[in-house]
Amino acid sequence: MATPLPTTLGALRTSGFTPERLARSVKDELRQNLIAKLRAGETLFPGIVGYQDTVVPQIVNAVLSRHNFILLGLRGQAKSRILRALTSLLDSHTPYVAGSETRDNPYAPISKFARDLIAKLGDDTPIAWLTPDDRFVEKLATPDVTVADLVGDIDPIKAARSNQDLGSELTMHYGLLPRANRGIFAINELPDLAGKIQVALFNIMQEGDVQIKGYPVRLPLDVAIVFSANPEDYTARGKIVTPLKDRIGSEIRTHYPEDIEEGIVITAQEAWSARPASNIEVPHYIRQIIEQIAFTAREDKKVDKRSGVSQRLPISTMELVLSNAERRALIHGETLVVPRVGDIYTALPGITGKIELEYEGEVRGADTVIREIIRASVASVYDSYFASTDTQQIEEWFNLGGTVQLNDAQPSAGSLTELKQIQGLFEKLTPLKVNGKSSPETAVSAAEFLLEGMYAHKRISRTEERSFTAAEKKQRIDQAASYAERMREREQEDYTARSRTRRGFN
Repeated sequence: MATPLPTTLGALRTSGFTPERLARSVKDELRQNLIAKLRAGETLFPGIVGYQDTVVPQIVNAVLSRHNFILLGLRGQAKSRILRALTSLLDSHTPYVAGSETRDNPYAPISKFARDLIAKLGDDTPIAWLTPDDRFVEKLATPDVTVADLVGDIDPIKAARSNQDLGSELTMHYGLLPRANRGIFAINELPDLAGKIQVALFNIMQEGDVQIKGYPVRLPLDVAIVFSANPEDYTARGKIVTPLKDRIGSEIRTHYPEDIEEGIVITAQEAWSARPASNIEVPHYIRQIIEQIAFTAREDKKVDKRSGVSQRLPISTMELVLSNAERRALIHGETLVVPRVGDIYTALPGITGKIELEYEGEVRGADTVIREIIRASVASVYDSYFASTDTQQIEEWFNLGGTVQLNDAQPSAGSLTELKQIQGLFEKLTPLKVNGKSSPETAVSAAEFLLEGMYAHKRISRTEERSFTAAEKKQRIDQAASYAERMREREQEDYTARSRTRRGFN
């Protein structure tokens, strides 16, 4: 049974929480706990994927160096998540003087409140405890943040009620930074912070003191300060003032997943896919297409690269794709939910808000650009499965006038019956491990992927109603031939009519 934590200063003195142990700074505590994890071979920052060989070693170096550091990267690169994961390097329990706003070390209090309380109660001073999450304070920087928000302000009401002078420390209403004492203080989107606020920050980082409404307040705070920022923010909305930037020990660049499989792991980890009362099977090619959309968008010249394409895009897309597949299964009473390529097009509302377009893209329209990106993504993944597959027999079936429509209006069994009309279709699905024993939902999803890939390569055509037909070139040739035939028939009719007229005059 675990030993209960001490509740008074006297009990604390006789416990393992010695003055030497609590005298460690937060940065020393982070360093020592990190060293212990490295020696034990523990995984650092579980849940962070793709940074093991790039970003994580740099963070380790910064912590070992006892640096304040900043993470620079585009949106959706797990910057905030990494900062929050730093709490895993803090002690599981940390004592402080109960009621203290600055969470004073019981052996070395910095606030007048704590000093007076200990002088009055001695060993009976009540002790409270902080968990690692309690020791993490986060602030999103915005232009309207004030010094009072971060550092504090004078509270005239408190001064009047306690009969204290305005300059007394007991009249101060502390801001976020003093309340983060003995913990980690994270500021997201640092360049959005006004210059004078940044100056106040580095003054505390360097000197440990601050002025509140003209009254000097000495606060030897023990805080590990970390930041995040978008590199483009240096010119887009603001900048980091030079003195503050000079006092940030390490500047660490984050990045997007380096390959499709890394992105798939992240999306599978973050997307809500384990849904109650629904048996969901997501084919790997669907996961690849959804991830490829983000990779294709990051390279598309019509997408603003300075803004980036967040990793939240494939996460939201996956959730919407699953929801549309789930809706179709519920409507038709199917027990198995298998997403299709067609479901990806229904996720447009989840994609448009996460892509910033350049002028060319704005002219063409967001929906058009995104549909082109999806089509290119389907083509890319299709090639990884069917690059050497001969689809001529399928194309001929459509060229002879065959059509097939795949939508949510009919159950998978009905769509499967319609697809079986296409000669040679299911024989080509071997790379997807689909055979006669596969469920209708799985078979239809695989067949639609093959047809969508052929459409992406312009071997067949598809309408917005998801009706697959012969390629547009074939259709134009047929239409031209039909038009020429009609013209020949009309010319023949005209010639016959003229011949009859001439015979009538003879």
